[in-house]
Amino acid sequence: LNIRKGMLMDMSEEGSYTRITYQCPTRGLIGYRSEFINSTRGEGTMVKRLAGYEPYKGDIERRTNGSLVSLETGVSVAYSMDKLQDRGRFFIEPGVDIYEGQVVGEQTRDRDLNINICKTKKLTNVRASGTDEKAQLPPPLQFSLEEMLEYIQEDELVEVTPKSMRIRKIYLDENERKRRKNNAL
Repeated sequence: LNIRKGMLMDMSEEGSYTRITYQCPTRGLIGYRSEFINSTRGEGTMVKRLAGYEPYKGDIERRTNGSLVSLETGVSVAYSMDKLQDRGRFFIEPGVDIYEGQVVGEQTRDRDLNINICKTKKLTNVRASGTDEKAQLPPPLQFSLEEMLEYIQEDELVEVTPKSMRIRKIYLDENERKRRKNNAL
């Protein structure tokens, strides 16, 4: 909550629980509920009360992580996703239709990373025992519409269709995104 312009007022222990009291602007709490539930693994209880009106404390910092952006149009492949797990967390499962410029995950670093999750494993006639391992993927992050709207960056859009909700870049082509970014600087 410190990043969201909150100020710690009190911290006390009550049995095996810790009670933390913050004073935070209401606009800083928008979208915080899902983050709170994830960080406490569903064990926390959050109560909100209006304490009064205060002067403006400045802009609230947005998301600090970059996006994992698809380089190709096709179907996501578990083999590629398994190899790219250390780059971030995915929003999609294997076998999902994706397109170039779609945001397929959240990167661990602060800038966007273009990835190819449509790449399949090269097939050869040479076999060795123990070299093929099954892809172990964690479940994808799922967002509600409100969470997506709070999550997106300035260069991203939320795409809502009857079958799905996706996050995408405004400019789908990688070269167009680079050109626009360089012109903005």
